Amino acid sequence: MGMNPIKDGAYTRTKGNIKEIRHVYLDLDRKGDEALETIRHSTEVPAPNYVLDTSPGKHQVVWKVSGFNQDEAESLLHNLANKFGGDLAATDSTRVLRLPGFANRKLPEEFIVQARQESDAVYTLRDFTIDEDSPEAPRHFGDYRQRERTVPSDHKSQSEQDWAYAKRALARGDDPEVVIRRIADYRRDDKHDPIYYARLTVAKAQGQLKKSVDHEQPEIADPIDVKH
Repeated sequence: MGMNPIKDGAYTRTKGNIKEIRHVYLDLDRKGDEALETIRHSTEVPAPNYVLDTSPGKHQVVWKVSGFNQDEAESLLHNLANKFGGDLAATDSTRVLRLPGFANRKLPEEFIVQARQESDAVYTLRDFTIDEDSPEAPRHFGDYRQRERTVPSDHKSQSEQDWAYAKRALARGDDPEVVIRRIADYRRDDKHDPIYYARLTVAKAQGQLKKSVDHEQPEIADPIDVKH
């Protein structure tokens, strides 16, 4: 089921053929029940319009929206996935979700997809106040709120932001492999080997955190910028 309509006369579901943004969404395929409860109690996102149960413990969450351009929608999709543990591969504006009433046959026993409506509101970007504590945020999501912002004197490079993000994520207990995947996904367009870069960034952050714990000294910024 397409989440955003395609242009009149278009026959392919490509980004260039998306007519307008009508929905943002999350695919919760890991710890889905826990993630869904977190969303329902979060003050950073509004109540979902629809929740689809796609298999036991797995869900697709949908919000009806208006006033989004494509870049803003996809940046928000990445932030939602990073924040709530959604599938990062399901963050494009051309995404299709499962159709309620039809069977998911990927399981040993088929599962009939069920949907629940939880809100009839239509939301704007201002209704999503996710902390920009993810490597996806600087590209479009933050720009919406302050498009005319000038670069401050203490502006950090993207590598410094990646390193700072890795430290925060590790300190709060995120899985290092998940942090590596997030950073690599974000830097895939400007790093020759984004996995290598992300793994080195996380290793450096782990070393700094361990040093801080062992010596109980203030952290000293030591960002890296690997040319890969």
